[in-house]
Amino acid sequence: MEEAKKNTKTKVGVVVSDAMDKTVTVQVERRVMDAEFKKYMSQRKKFLAHDEKEECDVGDVVEICETRPLSKRKSWKVVQILKKGLGREIALKE
Repeated sequence: MEEAKKNTKTKVGVVVSDAMDKTVTVQVERRVMDAEFKKYMSQRKKFLAHDEKEECDVGDVVEICETRPLSKRKSWKVVQILKKGLGREIALKE
């Protein structure tokens, strides 16, 4: 895919849904320290990303970068697939 610009935001996450046309749902997990308890907690957020060639499957680890708004909720695009996942059939059984 295209190379991300140097000043754009990039994130790495896991594809959790590819049911839409040319769109995947990517779940990004980050660890932050709780201010009160001083423990690290994982926070998750889902982003809709544009997948032009429809190469991504459920379970793939992908890199996404910020782009102009493509729809109401979609303003990210898939830059590259870092690791192929289990696939839809195996992911649905678990």
